[in-house]
Amino acid sequence: MVMMKVFGLFDSTKVRVEDPGLKRVVNFDSKLLLKSHGRIKWDPSKQKVNIVERLINLVGVPGSRGKKHKIITGWATGNYSKNAKIVIEALKMIEKKTGKNPIEVFAKALDNAAPREEVTAIEYGGARYPQAVDISPRRRINLVLRFFVHGAYDKAFNKKTTMTEALAKELMFAAENSSESFAISKKNDLEKQADAAR
Repeated sequence: MVMMKVFGLFDSTKVRVEDPGLKRVVNFDSKLLLKSHGRIKWDPSKQKVNIVERLINLVGVPGSRGKKHKIITGWATGNYSKNAKIVIEALKMIEKKTGKNPIEVFAKALDNAAPREEVTAIEYGGARYPQAVDISPRRRINLVLRFFVHGAYDKAFNKKTTMTEALAKELMFAAENSSESFAISKKNDLEKQADAAR
């Protein structure tokens, strides 16, 4: 039996997320090419979409950081191969620097950086009050992937660091639970606000 690897490079068969809340919404299925062509759009939770493909798709979202996004990647919308190359090179860089399976490092980063609580506004008697709420597993994944991409764009904008290097560093810092990670600092901010709104 031939072992299937992601992009023929990274083994994801034994990779698991430790966080019990995220286990059912994170998919690490081994496929040679992570490209669903939108065939699984009807799946509202996106549980069937490989998590690495979701990261690739988010790299190409235009305008989520104002002009920063456009300047760094150009209009990357629809340029799957360009976005995939950024993520693949970042994973190779992680493998070279850490000596570990980069998909495992990515899974550890997801575990560490996914926020558990946030603040919502509740209107009562004409006044709005902040209220701490638990975050659903699906939203936790959406937020943490967005934080990874935003953190990488921020580190690469107007600096010598390329987007690939910035994404690799962001994932490694998040896996180490380092405060240098944008995603970790955003998670801590969200949870502090929620704590204050109890």
